[in-house]
Amino acid sequence: MTPAQLSRTVVHVVRSAVQAGELSLPDNALAALVAEAGGADGGARRGIVRVPPRPGCGDFASHVALRLAAASGQAPRDVAEVLRRRLAEQPGIERVEVAGPGFVNITVAAGAHAGLVREVLAQGAAYGQGDGLVGTRLRLRYQDGARGALFAEVIARLVTSCGGEVDVIPHIARAATPDSASGAEPTTETVLLSVREPGRALDQLVESLGRDGARWALLSAAAHDAPHCDPAEVLAQRESNPLFRVRYAHARTRALLRNGRDLGVEPDPDGPFDTDTDTDTDIDTDAATDAVEDSAARARGALLALLADYPRVVEAAARRRAPDRLARELTAVADAFFRFHDGCAPLPRGEEKPSAAHRARLATAEAAGTVLANGLNLLGISAPAHL
Repeated sequence: MTPAQLSRTVVHVVRSAVQAGELSLPDNALAALVAEAGGADGGARRGIVRVPPRPGCGDFASHVALRLAAASGQAPRDVAEVLRRRLAEQPGIERVEVAGPGFVNITVAAGAHAGLVREVLAQGAAYGQGDGLVGTRLRLRYQDGARGALFAEVIARLVTSCGGEVDVIPHIARAATPDSASGAEPTTETVLLSVREPGRALDQLVESLGRDGARWALLSAAAHDAPHCDPAEVLAQRESNPLFRVRYAHARTRALLRNGRDLGVEPDPDGPFDTDTDTDTDIDTDAATDAVEDSAARARGALLALLADYPRVVEAAARRRAPDRLARELTAVADAFFRFHDGCAPLPRGEEKPSAAHRARLATAEAAGTVLANGLNLLGISAPAHL
């Protein structure tokens, strides 16, 4: 289940509650919410649902109750409670809780998780592309410098991946007022991209950092921040280096698939995630097993939530002209993948026999690798199969 799909479910629940008289909303407020969910991004861009910032808050969180409280004349928590009861009855949703002033935290059922993994694997290299910027025409000018040119290149790729159109023009080439000399339609947006340059030429950075390292250093910092171009940081083969973690995570997913084939374990997103456990154990052992399985479920849920949120992040990076947002998302996916990997072994260990659970976990690992590869490709950075 993607954020867009869940957004439409939330709006469906709001509309049903209004029709049943449990909520009172002006027609224009309800119509605006319905239109938002019916857009190209299914409401995900505006945040009808979002991945929560902290673990333990479900797979997704919605602040719709806070948005609708004033219009409904009810307290936010009362609105949230109405939504909680109705959302809990929807297919694909396992648990719904109200937190704080009226946030609705949603945990997705295992079957819905399988649907997300299936969608990522089916779309492959196309996962993350969308039509949220269809109709957008952007003329992007950039200041002289290696970083400005690189930002313009990647922003153009991001916007295009979301259905928009981009013309990239070096700042030194500006000669006429926007739209006057090029024959562009009046709706074309002209943006002058200003970034903080590193003070070194691109060929110098590539020589000291390599192509991938140079691109990551220049793109992973916000445009107004100075990029970190120290080879000791960018090229470090250790966990403290985000680029290393991202590329290693992708390489690890590819290795799992190779090793799985050698063991006869093929990815299957529809398989059960948990391995059956022996019921003839004492209470203490059962409690320990439950704790391990709960931790594993949280690790998988956190990873899947990030995979589901990836298309929204790509569009947000395109709209904000901010490749660094995508770099941070890839770092988060890599870190979540390693926690998932450590808590939910995708392949048998020791004398353990391959099971349907291993096939489901391997499919999740493959989906994570797909997202990492797609994001790195948008940044123009290689996604190694071996590292």
